[in-house]
Amino acid sequence: MALTLDQMVAKGKSKLSAKASVMKSNYDAAKSDMKTSYSELPFGPNTTAAYNAGIDAAVYRTPDVEKWARNWRRKVSR
Repeated sequence: MALTLDQMVAKGKSKLSAKASVMKSNYDAAKSDMKTSYSELPFGPNTTAAYNAGIDAAVYRTPDVEKWARNWRRKVSR
């Protein structure tokens, strides 16, 4: 049985809400890999240091589930 648009939105919101905390921990765990991969690129020490400082200062923002739902509904309704 096909789901209605409202049911699909509710299902997506539920899934995004359930994995939001895992997304943050995965992002935080990937920071060292991001810096390692960037350091292998042909950028100078100043650019690499600035990138690393940016990664260290970055704070993961938890997704806004309601905003996601509005945007998703608008996108699929076109």
